[in-house]
Amino acid sequence: MKSPPRDTSATTEPDAGRPPGRTGAFGRLAAWSQSHRWSALLLWILVVAGITVGSQAAGSAYRNDFALPGTDSQTATDLLTEHGSRQAGDSVQIVFKDEGGLRAERGSIEKTLDRVRGLPSVTEVRGPYADASALSRDGTVGYATVTLDGKAEEVPKRDITRIIDTAKAAEGQGLEVALGGEAVRGAEEEAGGAAEGAGMLAALVILVLLFGSLMAAALPLVTALFAVGGAIGLIALASHLFTVADFTPPVMMLVGIGVGVDYALLIFYRYRHELIRGADPHTATRTALDAAGRTVFFAGCTVIIALLGLVALGLGALQGVALAVALTVLVTMAASLILLPALLAVVGGRVQRQVLRRADRARAKGKEEGRRWRALASAVQRRPLSALLAAVVALLALSAPALSLRLGFADAGNDPTTSTSRRAYDLLAEGFGPGFNGPLVVVSRGDAAAARELRTTLARTDGIAATTPPLPSEDGAVSTVLAFPRTSPQDEGTADLVHTLRDRVLPRLGERTGADYLVGGSTAAAQDFADSVADRMPLFVAVVVGLSTLLLMAVFRSLLIPLKAALLNLLSIAAALGVITLVFQHGWFGVQPGPIEAFIPVMIFAIVFGLSMDYEVFLVSRMHEEWERTKDHSHAVREGLAATGKVITAAGAIMIVVFAAFVLSPSRMLQQFGLGLAVAVLLDAVVIRCLIVPAVMRLLGRRAWWLPAPLARLLPKVALERPDAG
Repeated sequence: MKSPPRDTSATTEPDAGRPPGRTGAFGRLAAWSQSHRWSALLLWILVVAGITVGSQAAGSAYRNDFALPGTDSQTATDLLTEHGSRQAGDSVQIVFKDEGGLRAERGSIEKTLDRVRGLPSVTEVRGPYADASALSRDGTVGYATVTLDGKAEEVPKRDITRIIDTAKAAEGQGLEVALGGEAVRGAEEEAGGAAEGAGMLAALVILVLLFGSLMAAALPLVTALFAVGGAIGLIALASHLFTVADFTPPVMMLVGIGVGVDYALLIFYRYRHELIRGADPHTATRTALDAAGRTVFFAGCTVIIALLGLVALGLGALQGVALAVALTVLVTMAASLILLPALLAVVGGRVQRQVLRRADRARAKGKEEGRRWRALASAVQRRPLSALLAAVVALLALSAPALSLRLGFADAGNDPTTSTSRRAYDLLAEGFGPGFNGPLVVVSRGDAAAARELRTTLARTDGIAATTPPLPSEDGAVSTVLAFPRTSPQDEGTADLVHTLRDRVLPRLGERTGADYLVGGSTAAAQDFADSVADRMPLFVAVVVGLSTLLLMAVFRSLLIPLKAALLNLLSIAAALGVITLVFQHGWFGVQPGPIEAFIPVMIFAIVFGLSMDYEVFLVSRMHEEWERTKDHSHAVREGLAATGKVITAAGAIMIVVFAAFVLSPSRMLQQFGLGLAVAVLLDAVVIRCLIVPAVMRLLGRRAWWLPAPLARLLPKVALERPDAG
């Protein structure tokens, strides 16, 4: 059969159109995978199966670590634990309501509370009749406080479930029972639903439309599933050795599926072009790995570096997540470089026939691949300044709401109305005011008089609705006063109250009494976590942006291209955070308003900044190749976009649908995470890569490839292109 003519205009990697040279490391890796295809496949299957069986047998030990050494809330917790205070542990609220009044239900309620006292993990139960303040003024709503023997993340979920079931058994004949508290919220968390399946199905549809073949479309998905399956098992095992948050697995799946399909697609797309140009399947695989594999390797390393930057933040809750997601990206990268070539060796002949048939049909119809993208690039080049200004203004408009972004954590007020935690939240707010859902635990280290003075001062402070009598520790060295704000835990007024107490009220009181006072509790701890993230974010951004910029300088031997890439990545991330702020903080589209989860901005930044470099390298390296070949800057920009526009858009669309599918998750955190990543990738793949980058490159002209001589001598040479044979 006569080989189809080469289509050098539609190539997607720096090596395209060049004579074959010495095979690089990735080409040799592909050759090994092809030669040992069945061994490679069997090895992957056995490893993934072994990890899965081992992780299921050992179980997982996911646990959250929100400890923040050096903060007031952590110091208060440590102090209470040291002196044996029962307030050192978290608590569960059992809320009762009876329209006829709770006095008539006293016998039934006290019997229920007696049963709760005998349950595991319970240290104390204080009923609604022990303190007049635990009954609403009309006597229809009351609550009991169940003190646990540890923090919510430390208490086994099965123990919390028994507390819920025991308390709910008292319901009936007009008595309503609901339970609240972080421990309850954690125990009744729902699974991720169909988000992962919906994302995978949408990705398959896009791949079928792109390649016109179910077989070809399935290969990137199979590669991603193998990688994610192995990574999840590894992290489950690692959770026994390291602190890994319980929300890590869905985040891993979210990133792993998107990145895994994306990386495999870039390699397979190059493989497809090599087939169209007349290469046999084995040669096409080696060439694709030797060229596109370099881009995948660079992109994966960039994502990993950005994620590991989270470890430097020193926030325990994020370190385990960052390491887990970094490992997921590493495994997906390895699967694309090792497993995919083996799969191509097995089904390469069939895929070749399908690809060539479709190429022949397109050629017969006179279709030129990349024609529309070349026309778009030409249109942008004719009016680069107008295109640049329009796109940047749109992104700045989307970014503006992020200026008012308020970090925090969702509470029961954001839970589904069908959950018992949300019902307890609403009943407490109805009977006592919204602040009863997030009391401040104010610790006094001093004598009894100092504790009494603390309660008097708190009662007179604006923003506090009520206080409890001082609760002494077992050794009497410290006392605790619970202060109930007038505003809900998420309200900005509550955050202001915490800062007012710490900055003005308590220091003055301490000067008078000689005692030490600390504001703790879950509400104050959430504020401390948000403040810590905000304080450390600038350093984190500077480190990640700086390292990535230096790496791009070494790759492209240019000063302005890396600076442009960093600024545009920051702009797309800011726009994504602006959209999240509008939807989740301001309540657009009927979403329950509330703060943005404190770790969402840093996680989105780390992941998106790394992924953006993927498209940056893919597009600009093609432009760089044309520039080196022709020294015609306008031509280089047009051909770069024409060659890569289709695959960048397809890869971006796959990531968007995978990430956006997590908006269907019942978890507010995953909803924010999925929406933020989807918006960032959409803006990056469409607005930035297809409009802003061609416009900026046209305006920069030859200056785009300028690198000062001193920098050129200092920077190492990092070649993405495979060197030609001499």
